[in-house]
Amino acid sequence: MEMKKILAAGGLVYNESGELLMIFRRGKWDLPKGKLDEGEHIEDCAVREVMEETGLTTVVREELIGITHHQYFDQWLKEEVIKETYWYRMQAPGIQSLVPQTEEDIEIIRWVNRQELEECLKNSYDTIVEIVKKA
Repeated sequence: MEMKKILAAGGLVYNESGELLMIFRRGKWDLPKGKLDEGEHIEDCAVREVMEETGLTTVVREELIGITHHQYFDQWLKEEVIKETYWYRMQAPGIQSLVPQTEEDIEIIRWVNRQELEECLKNSYDTIVEIVKKA
């Protein structure tokens, strides 16, 4: 039997200093992303999810960096699923406030520089490490 596929999109968001926006949720460093809504284009999903999860009000979507896949047990569907996530490079111009979307269990949002990024990736998911290295 083929596993159900969930489509999602997210962003590797950079500020004008070249720092990457990372979120801390459920004990790990992650990137903002989320599931595609019915009738939504994948590019629009990526921007919407980044803005919802981080509180950013202006995000400029750039090129597709890559697509990751990971398998997990979906609590609502009560079955194993494959999540296919489309990752886009994004820019967040100017100084914007960051507001963690607490209902998505996001505790911390931070701009991280290259040195901090290495530390964060030690406590992250394989797919996140993979896409950050690809970027």
